[in-house]
Amino acid sequence: MRRSGRIGAAVACLLLVALPRHAAAQQAPLADVLSFLLTNRGVQSGDFERDVAAARATADTMSRLLLIQLSTQPVSAASPGFVYRLNPALGAPQRASASFGPFFTERSLTTGAGRLTLGASFTARRYTTLDGRDLDDGTFVTSGNQFRDESAPFDAETLSMTLESQTLTASATYGLHDRVDLGVVVPFVTIDLRGQRTNTYRGSSDVQATADATASGIGDVAVRGKVRLLGEHGSGLASIAEVQLPTGRDEDLLGAGSTSALVAMVVSGEAGVIAGHGTVGATLGGLSPGFQYRGAFTANVARQLTLVGELIGRTVDAAGRVALTRVPHPTIVGVDTLRLLPEGDSTQNAQAVVGAKWNIARTWLLGAHLILPLTDEGLKPSRAFVIGLEYSLAGR
Repeated sequence: MRRSGRIGAAVACLLLVALPRHAAAQQAPLADVLSFLLTNRGVQSGDFERDVAAARATADTMSRLLLIQLSTQPVSAASPGFVYRLNPALGAPQRASASFGPFFTERSLTTGAGRLTLGASFTARRYTTLDGRDLDDGTFVTSGNQFRDESAPFDAETLSMTLESQTLTASATYGLHDRVDLGVVVPFVTIDLRGQRTNTYRGSSDVQATADATASGIGDVAVRGKVRLLGEHGSGLASIAEVQLPTGRDEDLLGAGSTSALVAMVVSGEAGVIAGHGTVGATLGGLSPGFQYRGAFTANVARQLTLVGELIGRTVDAAGRVALTRVPHPTIVGVDTLRLLPEGDSTQNAQAVVGAKWNIARTWLLGAHLILPLTDEGLKPSRAFVIGLEYSLAGR
């Protein structure tokens, strides 16, 4: 009993630490704060007419790309760690796999009829670059003006921005049948944005805008179903359908603002203590349709410990990359204005995941893993550490 109490206290502590830190009402939507940061002119510098449309185009591009990238961050898989099947010879449920499964990659096993699995995980991310451009060192040029016969702009706006997110993800998976699961994933998100924009005109610099804002709330809720098509134990084939609901406020960059659907196929192979899993799927509709792929290997190094290595990747359509584009100044001959515009039709991201799942007591699982970015496209976070708890219980 004392051990169960300690586990319950650990769950409560995880929830308290991970819940959004700012529960008070927000001053302005985060998208408006970002627009202010990129367009406000607090100090008039220089004696020429600036192209207001350039700053607005940059603000629109940044807002859209950040919304797409933040709302499509990967969440943990719905596949439960404990999976049971009735053993006719014993007349009792028995573990269908010795492995506790991957973190993000689905596996073909379903949880089992009448069994409910609850989970919670917490992760904090600090985003360092956008399409290879450093966000926080003050070198990110957002707009400017340049004579066509000169190699560098005589007037430039540069951004220094710190962007962080903390996400508590709660999930539940219920076995409607030995081969059919129904699940829901609910993220609670906090986004912190701090930034400063500086104008440098012929060597003289002036701070034009500063911002410090936080948005907290529920993200986009996902409702998913999985059907196991082939296989009886750790090896098999399954299909997944998922609907992502626009429950997060898109004006605060907490959600995509439109409904999307994911359809995917899952294949698993297990031999002894080693297992491999793969998932491929397509996102349809919504703000950012695209394609995703995930692969994982797991190894049971002890009865209560599974080691996990994964590769997760995605192609996000309708996003493109940010590019500093030159267009003629609307009123001044011989001068081009610089602005950030989307370039191309999609971005591709890949991340590596390494971690472990430990059966700490009964059907309690403690999971911890490290996420390492492998590409520079899109909004790139630094390495992120994720910790989570899972509990499985049988129905009546």
